[in-house]
Amino acid sequence: MHTIPTRIGRVAATLAAALGLTAAPALAQDNSRPIKIVVGAPAGGTTDTLARAVGRGMEVSLKRPVIVENRGGAGGNIAAEAVARSAPNGETILMSFTSHTINASLYPKLPFDPVKDFTPITMVATVPSVLIANQNLPANTLAELLDYAKKNPGALNFAIGGSGSSLHLAGEQLKMMTGVNIVNVAYKGTNPAITDVLAGHVELMFASALNVLPHVQSGKIKLLGVTSAAPMPQFPNVPPIGKTVKGFESNAWFGLFGPAKMPAEVTQRLYEAAKKAIEDPSFVKKLETDGGTPSAMPPQQFSEFVARDVQHWAKVVKFSGAVAE
Repeated sequence: MHTIPTRIGRVAATLAAALGLTAAPALAQDNSRPIKIVVGAPAGGTTDTLARAVGRGMEVSLKRPVIVENRGGAGGNIAAEAVARSAPNGETILMSFTSHTINASLYPKLPFDPVKDFTPITMVATVPSVLIANQNLPANTLAELLDYAKKNPGALNFAIGGSGSSLHLAGEQLKMMTGVNIVNVAYKGTNPAITDVLAGHVELMFASALNVLPHVQSGKIKLLGVTSAAPMPQFPNVPPIGKTVKGFESNAWFGLFGPAKMPAEVTQRLYEAAKKAIEDPSFVKKLETDGGTPSAMPPQQFSEFVARDVQHWAKVVKFSGAVAE
């Protein structure tokens, strides 16, 4: 009695397999199931804020819920491991940041491979930092700073808000490329580090534009350069460091990843939904206010960027001698 339907089912299955039409990935099957964006940072920070903003836009495009789960700790590694071990169906993705590629060399042993165990979806945004100085520093330009540092090795200090962070390694990259000897002073967080720069206890620091904008406007600190290739709209008269130190560029970046072996059609659907959210005028305006630049980098280009960035930071980490906290 069930012979004919069974045979039809088998023929259909054989034909589907021959045409590569395997069962549709979960992303396309059940719109009631939420997509989870795992964030390796606490709620309220830049990574979390970007994840929630992009997630809201993706909800509209994909017509299904998108939720954010914060799993901070170990420089983003706890969240990354959770996503690396999840099913590659597009329902669990990662919003990561620069530490994803830094950690490849900063941590001697990781429970995942930052390149092989993930499917890059898109870079969401880049956020440059600024080189700030205490008002008492006897230098008003980067060239004057480097000249002073070379004549007075070890006399100046860099405030470091977090060992192994992109801001810490921006300073190491500057030292590596110029040969100056500037001593690091470690702090437990960005805010106490900025406080000591303002007070004159430490002369220099790389910091995000968002954190220092009020102090710049009040004239309490100097800006000696920005880490982006072009001037920042917020500080149009502050030159890029790369104008003085050829080849220098150091931007924090934020991006979406899925687990390894995620089907290409699922990756593309997620990318298109994220791209629409990233290019939304309200998202762009908010990001630019905070000193960032939207990206929406396609998956293949983002994949190539990640591989290059791992190699870039490996050299800086080795030079710095930094180890994971």
